[in-house]
Amino acid sequence: MQTVVLGTSGTTPQDVVDVARHGARVELSTEAVQALAAAREVVDALAAKPEPVYGVSTGFGALATRHIGHELRAQLQRNIVRSHAAGMGPRVEREVVRALMFLRLKTLASGRTGVRPEVARTMADVLNAGITPVVHEYGSLGCSGDLAPLSHCALALMGEGDAEGPDGQVRPAGELLAEHGIAPVELKEKEGLALLNGTDGMLGMLVMALADLDTLYKSADVTAALSLEALLGTEKVLEPELHAIRPHPGQAASAANMLAVLKGSGLTGHFQAGEAPRVQDAYSIRCAPQVAGAGRDTLAHARLVAERELAAAVDNPVVLANGEVRSNGNFHGAPVAYVLDFLAIAAADLGSIAERRTDRLLDKNRSHGLPPFLAEDAGVDSGLMIAQYTQAALVSEMKRLAVPASADSIPSSAMQEDHVSMGWSAARKLRTAIGNLTRIIAVELYAATRGVELRAGLTPAPASRAVITALREAGVQGPGPDRFLAPDLAAADAFVREGRVVAAVEPVTGPLA
Repeated sequence: MQTVVLGTSGTTPQDVVDVARHGARVELSTEAVQALAAAREVVDALAAKPEPVYGVSTGFGALATRHIGHELRAQLQRNIVRSHAAGMGPRVEREVVRALMFLRLKTLASGRTGVRPEVARTMADVLNAGITPVVHEYGSLGCSGDLAPLSHCALALMGEGDAEGPDGQVRPAGELLAEHGIAPVELKEKEGLALLNGTDGMLGMLVMALADLDTLYKSADVTAALSLEALLGTEKVLEPELHAIRPHPGQAASAANMLAVLKGSGLTGHFQAGEAPRVQDAYSIRCAPQVAGAGRDTLAHARLVAERELAAAVDNPVVLANGEVRSNGNFHGAPVAYVLDFLAIAAADLGSIAERRTDRLLDKNRSHGLPPFLAEDAGVDSGLMIAQYTQAALVSEMKRLAVPASADSIPSSAMQEDHVSMGWSAARKLRTAIGNLTRIIAVELYAATRGVELRAGLTPAPASRAVITALREAGVQGPGPDRFLAPDLAAADAFVREGRVVAAVEPVTGPLA
């Protein structure tokens, strides 16, 4: 099994995906253990002093004015975890919780939080045992970080609350720890706070969204190329010299992908007998690289933000390299929240243009000779009429999901936390949007491949043939009389979601950009 080693300088997007989705083991480097121990010495020294220090010997948030004596500090740390584990609603996905825990461990390993090495080791042990604390949908305002979700994780480290075992069964966390020989942590000064105070949930979801969207944008370039073929469009608008004069890198990459898929096509640039010559294709075809390319550039910006956050140590207060313990506002989720919302906007537009191409394929007045709704016997058969309804419903929801969560703020903690990021909410709705976008692209794939196959006597590009062959081998049927459509659409959805669109074309085209 793959192992990810955490040092003091952060982690990588691939490490997050490997731990969250693929169960990679986590280890702390010697450097990280040494940094943890050194920072703990600073906290212990401050804890011994009579002067109050926030997070060490005081209450939290609006209650930070109370100085807490030595005899109550362990109780204080337990209490903050228990009281903040106040999430409600359905459980979030296992991969989200694993990313959340791994990224909190990343910050602990930086040596900036002041927790003992054994606390960090326990978190690594829980991840490696496949124990996943139960975390709920609602409870985070994205400031101070993802408090409630992280609190549910910290509660499990204490042997309290519920968790899912490696067998998928939810049981008391204490039982699961005992079965795997993991001793519950007994928190000391600062440690409860350090386990809760970070942007780890929203960041984990951002990193996984970037991985998903990278594949979806490539898949959308392929389906756009297939739609262009099925509509007998021209590939001349994809030529590099046209995109060089408007030098957005995402646009050039998208056009290059489409051109690679269309290489050798016998369908492009044709006109249906009897129709007036087309001077240019509709925007949904002609401007596909501009729309998808803008989304790709949005991905690049979001990736930069994620990489900066992955290198960060997010906690309050923090132990600086000079031994000072300083309060700060780095836990605020605004940088992550903004790009999560930006990605939802870009994804909604990509879904919208894909739906417009699908609708054009089904409309006999705009499809340049294809049968109405791509039906076998129009009137007797309805073809893909209602598949487009489903796609349109998904697009409509994506537009609602594109409304930014980060533009909202609601004060909390007796007005101490009077401006919050709502980054967790932005991440949650982006995950829904990505699921919808996958289905939208699947419907376009289903329609476009059928449209290409209905162009009798014309030969599609080799890359298009490879996609069609792989799709049919995956159980998605081609043209024919009406049948129960939902299973075909579900299979097409899985085909897109699992990256098989890209996997089918790249042996022909080479790696897509």
